[in-house]
Amino acid sequence: MEVKAIHKTARIAPRKARLVIDLIRGKDIKEAQAILMFTPKGASPLILKVLNSAVANAEHNNGMDRDNLFVKEAYVSEGITMKRMLPRAQGRADVISKRTSHITVVVAEREMGGE
Repeated sequence: MEVKAIHKTARIAPRKARLVIDLIRGKDIKEAQAILMFTPKGASPLILKVLNSAVANAEHNNGMDRDNLFVKEAYVSEGITMKRMLPRAQGRADVISKRTSHITVVVAEREMGGE
């Protein structure tokens, strides 16, 4: 059984968020939370919030045990891109792309059987 949480249209570029999300994939919940708390990147608090939400969903909605949970999947998809104009010389304008991300974290319980 797996449970997920998604943060849509997070105001961080997907390229920057993927650097952090790669650190927690496959880790236990406690270890993933510790990594996110001490990683000095702007995406860390956003991903920590999504991870905590996924854990809360697993506990509250599905009655899973928090100690057996691990990050089964974690990925960042590209969200919408907001386009802004920047004035340049001689009446021209440049387009600034403000990228957004969809952050998804899937948690599951470890199988206690054969492992």
